[in-house]
Amino acid sequence: MSDRETLAGRRIVVTRRPDQASRLVGLLRDRGATVLEVPATAIGPPEDPRPLDLALRDLGRFDWVVLTSANAVTAVRDRLASLFRPARLGVGGARIASIGPATTRAIREAFPDDTVALEPEIDYRAAGLLRAFEATGCAGAAVLVPASSRAREELPLGLVALGAEVTVVASYATVVPSGLAEAVERCLREGFDAATFAAPSAVEAFASAASTRGPGLPAVVIGPTTEVAARAARFQVLATASPSTAEGLVAALEEVLGRA
Repeated sequence: MSDRETLAGRRIVVTRRPDQASRLVGLLRDRGATVLEVPATAIGPPEDPRPLDLALRDLGRFDWVVLTSANAVTAVRDRLASLFRPARLGVGGARIASIGPATTRAIREAFPDDTVALEPEIDYRAAGLLRAFEATGCAGAAVLVPASSRAREELPLGLVALGAEVTVVASYATVVPSGLAEAVERCLREGFDAATFAAPSAVEAFASAASTRGPGLPAVVIGPTTEVAARAARFQVLATASPSTAEGLVAALEEVLGRA
């Protein structure tokens, strides 16, 4: 075993979708871990796309467009294409805010002519983005937040408290993928050292699939919000990644499961 293979022999469940998990999976395999890919959520269109369409047709009235996930970036890009609109968010002068590096990378790929104007320095979650807005100032600004149909209210409520006029629209729906129950059953049967979670929706779907066998399952999570969901599911939370990145998650796994 090389010095780099700090997770050699460990079996780690990755619950992100393949298009989002490649970085994490690569880092884990580099460290010798056996990776069990069990996507716990899938993405679909919102039940009603009309609010998103109206907002995208009238982008010029917004001062800020706030994107909190790569899912939202992809959904907005695809909807603009379906409306025969250019791949631009700042067409009317709107500035773009991103919740963190992964979302910023997605923005650069989807909207190469746009520039991210605001991103948290280290805390890549709603609280960190709100602190960035507080430092920048957004009183009186019209803010568009395209989000999941199950998005939590911390960010929009925080922006309202800072004086912004906030429009939240569902840009995609988070659904349970087919075959999840069978995949979770296979993991439970074969065993694993920890399951990793990057969103409360993934925790909830995995816990539902695990049913009565869920309490006590070892978990390593990204961020306090996902930690709350994991504890509510009665998982054994081994660690919470900081920063909320793939690298942070791997570092947390090495801390609790790493081999000398």
